Amino acid sequence: MKTPFHIMIIPTLGCPANCSYCWSSEETSPIMTVDTVKKTAEWIQSLNLEGYQATVTFHGGEPLLAGADFYRQSLPILADGLKNLNPVFAIQTNLWRMTPEIARILAEYKIPVGSSLDGPKDITDIQRGNGYYEKTLAGCKIAQDAGLDVRFICTFTKMSFERKEEIFNFFMENGMPLKLHPALPSIRSSEPEKYALPPEKYGELLVYLLDKAVLHIDRVEILNINDLCRCVFTRHGNVCTYADCMGTTFATGPDGSIYPCYRFAGMEDYVMGNVADCPSWDDLKESRAWKLMFGFKDFVDAHCADCRHISYCRGDCPYNAIAPTGGVVRDVDPHCPAYKRIFDEISDRLDSEMYGDDSFDGGSSRRRRRKSAGVSDLIRKIISQN
Repeated sequence: MKTPFHIMIIPTLGCPANCSYCWSSEETSPIMTVDTVKKTAEWIQSLNLEGYQATVTFHGGEPLLAGADFYRQSLPILADGLKNLNPVFAIQTNLWRMTPEIARILAEYKIPVGSSLDGPKDITDIQRGNGYYEKTLAGCKIAQDAGLDVRFICTFTKMSFERKEEIFNFFMENGMPLKLHPALPSIRSSEPEKYALPPEKYGELLVYLLDKAVLHIDRVEILNINDLCRCVFTRHGNVCTYADCMGTTFATGPDGSIYPCYRFAGMEDYVMGNVADCPSWDDLKESRAWKLMFGFKDFVDAHCADCRHISYCRGDCPYNAIAPTGGVVRDVDPHCPAYKRIFDEISDRLDSEMYGDDSFDGGSSRRRRRKSAGVSDLIRKIISQN
């Protein structure tokens, strides 16, 4: 199996939306040039990534602000320049600037589209701005008409948490897979906790969704729950929140600056170099950001040594741990209690279903079917989809 390598290309930090909990800047922000894309491909090639599989994700800000010509020119550059890494592409966009022309270009490369809806129209528009829901669905239709697969991330805030059942039903009834994201304390706002979902509420939400995933096992797809169950079953982190992403994930900003992840984009303290200079591994390792990221890894090894989930949790997201402290490594992701709660819940239920006498109908055979679906059934479904 090839080692994954993820490069996030951020054509701009600007965005036409004005989501309440987001950090993006004005849509007039600078746009990445195609020459910077070319230099990004050249830089990646210079790293000698033999045995790696590359994923290239266009992120932002709002990446569609770069326009059709940007993608028409950039995608062949990346596909050809990284062909030895068998690149696959993705894009994360609010879809407002989707056009039939852009959709056709993306469809040529079979690019899956990630977007955002926070639930029904009123919830989405309250949190993301009036008109967001309709504009995103209009762009979604254009993308789907071109044959693109569109999925949505739902951001839960401390307010929308109270309407979690309504939000869950919205996704289930519309046949949409649900992927969720907890609103974090903003490090760029005068009211950082206004929308942030507290860890205890996030843990409660995850357990609620685990119950829903089991109850409606044949009707719903809750991607976070799938990832969490897969972590417990395989004893290995499989998405960036629960894995050591250091050294295999980078982001390139509009000016060619290199960051450890798109979430650090625009933060000068986390610049690791610039693609125009084609930095080597040794150059990257000398940057402050590299040392912070690996300092976090070492901290997790010591701080979480006695945790039963360390092998697949890995202290959760380094950005969540490091950015709010001004670059001081002193704790793990603040959502650790939420993840510990859901990992405990999955592990304990799985043990009970597999080894507990009360999990079966009775009789002499341990192979009798249980009366209702459980976590083990959900894991079987998840594994069968791979």
